[in-house]
Amino acid sequence: MTNTEIVDLLELTGRLMELHDRDAFKTRSYQTAAFNLDKSTADLANLPVEELIKLQGVGKSVAQKIREIADTGRLTELDELLAQTPEGVLDMFRIKGLGVKKIRTLWRELGIDNLGELQRAGENGEIAKIKGFGGSTQEKILAALEFLQEQQGKVRMDKAAMIANLLQEELAKHFDRVEISGQVRRKAQEVDRIQLLVQTSDPLSAMLNLNNLPTLTQNEAESSPFIWRGRFMNFDVEVELRLYPAEQMNRQLFIQTAAEPHLQQVGNGGASLLEVAYTSVVSELAEGATEDVEQAIYARAGLPYIVPEMREDDFAFRWASRHQTDELVTWNDLRGTLHNHSTWSDGKQSVADMAAYCQELGLTYFGIADHSKTATYANGLDVERVQQQQVEIDKLNEGFGTTFRIFKGIESDILGDGSLDYDDATLATFDYVVASVHQTLTMSLEKATTRLLRAIENPYTTILGHPTGRLLLAREGYPIDHRAIIDACAEHNVVIEINASPYRLDIDWRWIDYAMQQGVKLSINPDAHDLAGLLDMHYGVAIGRKGGLTKAMTFNTLTLEEMTTFLQQRRERLRTAS
Repeated sequence: MTNTEIVDLLELTGRLMELHDRDAFKTRSYQTAAFNLDKSTADLANLPVEELIKLQGVGKSVAQKIREIADTGRLTELDELLAQTPEGVLDMFRIKGLGVKKIRTLWRELGIDNLGELQRAGENGEIAKIKGFGGSTQEKILAALEFLQEQQGKVRMDKAAMIANLLQEELAKHFDRVEISGQVRRKAQEVDRIQLLVQTSDPLSAMLNLNNLPTLTQNEAESSPFIWRGRFMNFDVEVELRLYPAEQMNRQLFIQTAAEPHLQQVGNGGASLLEVAYTSVVSELAEGATEDVEQAIYARAGLPYIVPEMREDDFAFRWASRHQTDELVTWNDLRGTLHNHSTWSDGKQSVADMAAYCQELGLTYFGIADHSKTATYANGLDVERVQQQQVEIDKLNEGFGTTFRIFKGIESDILGDGSLDYDDATLATFDYVVASVHQTLTMSLEKATTRLLRAIENPYTTILGHPTGRLLLAREGYPIDHRAIIDACAEHNVVIEINASPYRLDIDWRWIDYAMQQGVKLSINPDAHDLAGLLDMHYGVAIGRKGGLTKAMTFNTLTLEEMTTFLQQRRERLRTAS
């Protein structure tokens, strides 16, 4: 059992105990333990009770429960609570803004025990009549239900890649060649179909082989003699396995990777990419590396080669009229990382440990941007703790010499009126400031845009963090006028973040090219809260490439010397202006 799995079970137990009005003290003990252990780096599954009780927020009773989870994979108390809770009530926990008390009221007072009944009650106006709810809450619930319905059957980029890789490993035991294609190869931020191509000269035997695999469950109605559709393990996303002979694999990998609008692009000879791919001589497409074959298809169509990530529509060809493929940013181009958290706020590792891992990754600078004082829920730093952290960073930097540096940053909350949550004197102590919205997320387009514009106008704002505040598949971002925001960043020399967390991937890739055209640089920021989170920059690179992000317009491709100079000159201009 991983720490995340253990914490999730403790958190769910606490929620269900509150839902069923169990002992308040015992309920809080679960909730407190889950909150504190979520940030713990201890190996919970391998600690005895005597060691567990030394951890913050863990008493002897909860420690024994953790051992039960680690030893059995289950928690008897949770199993009993789940048996008393309708599955539909559990689904209500997925609705943002609907807490345990409100869910209990809906269940107990209106008898609502599933999302369908919840939607019906909202549409009939019944929810608004309940004390403590009102029309506004009812509208938010209906909007959240609509959003959940739209996201049903989808997974985020990271999970899609994980599923596809697991499936490829499984199928590779039985078939000579298995290729990941479709949305996963295009690096879609949300995926509703995991597609792989399977090489076989005997599709009938291959289909029987697939149906004998215990990890696969076929949807016979949706399948055909050459296409297997169904589910892999217990993942709630459609799997599609297409069966092709060896001589068709390269051709079909190209066709199945690109979206239909991209395939319909017509080249100089008057034929579309799809037509060229289908009419090219089989022997030419059956030989050579995949990229060589795909380049040959574009060349035969009289079109520039487009990388898999960009094969969505005709945007890539407009981009290619101004750029070359080798201009696109890669992981190896990144020189540092600028939006990260540590144990000073809600991170799981120290500044020193995060910096050391950055060095292992070959990066030359690490920017710390812990949460600011308004983010009390995330142990945000007040002014005194800011000063203490900066003293620690100075000491660490003394040991790095000239090859590595920790930059002093902060993720300063953008308040409701657009101001940042420190005074100018404190803001002036940082090397850079990431300005982000974390609270009061329900805003009109006008209010959200005005709020961001004021933050961008603040001379201390260096980077605009996750501009829409979205959480993919969980929370729709607040609406903003992207053009106005990007234009303001251009005017005030503010960098825009591509938040590389697969939960966010914000700013959306569709606005990257406009930002570059306006001269706005983008920073691929992992928003890392632990060591593994630093690797999320891989997702940021993928999304950056999808939007046509070049190395030249990526902020954190600056070398250590260039970044140091940029930040020093910016601070000097601020001092002069003040």
